[in-house]
Amino acid sequence: MTLLAYQSTLNGSNEAREEVRELKRMRFGRMLIASTVLLLLVLAGCVSAPPSDVPAPGAPSAAEVAAEPTVPIEAPKIPALSAIKDSAPRPLSGQYLTVGWSDLPGWQSDDMRNVWAVFLRNCGGLMRPTGGSLTTPARATPKVWQSVCAAATDASTAPNPQDPASIKRFLQTYLQPWRIQSGAKAAVGTATGYYEPIVKGSRTQSGLNQWPLYTVPVDLLTIDLGAIYPELAGKRVRGKVVGDRVVPYESRAELSKSNRQPPAIVYVSDPVDNFFLQVQGSGRVLLTDGSGAGTTIRLAYANHNGHPYVSIGRWLADQGQLALTQTSMQNIRAWAQRNPGRVQEMLNANPAVVFFQEETIIDPSQGPKGAYSIPLVARRSIAVDPMFVPLGAPVFLSTTMPASNEPLNRLVFAQDTGTAIRGAARADFYWGSGDAAGALAGRMKQKTKMWVLWPKTAGAPSAR
Repeated sequence: MTLLAYQSTLNGSNEAREEVRELKRMRFGRMLIASTVLLLLVLAGCVSAPPSDVPAPGAPSAAEVAAEPTVPIEAPKIPALSAIKDSAPRPLSGQYLTVGWSDLPGWQSDDMRNVWAVFLRNCGGLMRPTGGSLTTPARATPKVWQSVCAAATDASTAPNPQDPASIKRFLQTYLQPWRIQSGAKAAVGTATGYYEPIVKGSRTQSGLNQWPLYTVPVDLLTIDLGAIYPELAGKRVRGKVVGDRVVPYESRAELSKSNRQPPAIVYVSDPVDNFFLQVQGSGRVLLTDGSGAGTTIRLAYANHNGHPYVSIGRWLADQGQLALTQTSMQNIRAWAQRNPGRVQEMLNANPAVVFFQEETIIDPSQGPKGAYSIPLVARRSIAVDPMFVPLGAPVFLSTTMPASNEPLNRLVFAQDTGTAIRGAARADFYWGSGDAAGALAGRMKQKTKMWVLWPKTAGAPSAR
């Protein structure tokens, strides 16, 4: 995602990554919700895709296209089919057409790097119970995947993980490509990109480290509207209780002036880094002094204040400070350095605030967890609209490199969602961690086609 992600946020895209993965859920009394729902919907609710922050122009450099890190191969335990509890089917909005493997452009040229490691990890996710909750994104039906995942972990049928041809033979034996359709034709969507920023900071507010990243406030309510109104399944609003009323939670400007700010996990040294880490929905912080100095921690999305995202790039353009075509992350940072007295004013143009939880980084090669609750893998994980591609499904993606016509055709896995990721053949491509990944993500807004890879004996894609 570009100045990305309120994807999973507010988790990717050239649309300032969208409103992120909504992980925290609460239920509230029926009468109280009914009396406040309309107000909250207006101010917070059902957040729409944020306006676009224009990505930096130019094709990626060779350094930016460096190979992704190697993911270790670990086989999950696959339960017996009889042990898998099924839940009610979830309707999908997609139209699907069976095609041959030769119809996938570039299928034979995909080097399969990390594919088998991610396939096995993904099988572990596929075998988890779905629970049947309509507040969570639709997931691939576990029972139809049991035989495929069992074969993937059986030494007599599993491929050689170091041999791309062997992996492809396995996939072609057990899976069927289903092209996502738009009427009688292949659906054509948009692929954007997102990444995990790496910034510097401290657990204490001192020196350059002045910009807080907050944990979830104790008074924040997350109201599940689907618990009261089934037609709003999956929709949530945020607020807090004041007296006997539920009111919208504080905006960014209100929190910055408040004497009751939420506890900060860390303070980072650059306000633009702080802002775009929130936009991405997760990030790594290198602690430069104080407790834990020299170590790196991960901040994972936990919740947000419920206000809609507003583009600070567009604010700068409206103020006559930058041309809209020049509102890249780099230019916004440079403007902030030239105008330190107006930085908070610029940030306050976006009322949305993301709250985080701290996670220990055990394996630096692993990305943050997506909506599928397993770590994202650079260039093999995407965010999707689960109404068209259920989470956990392997997907063949045909698009192009950021700001380029160079083909980008590869097998990826639907492991994340985002509120701006909507519609058939819509994908948000996870590029990995750090500045090089961010440069690629920030340029990506490409046309794309998608094929869902599904067990051969299971019929069309289905969800639970």
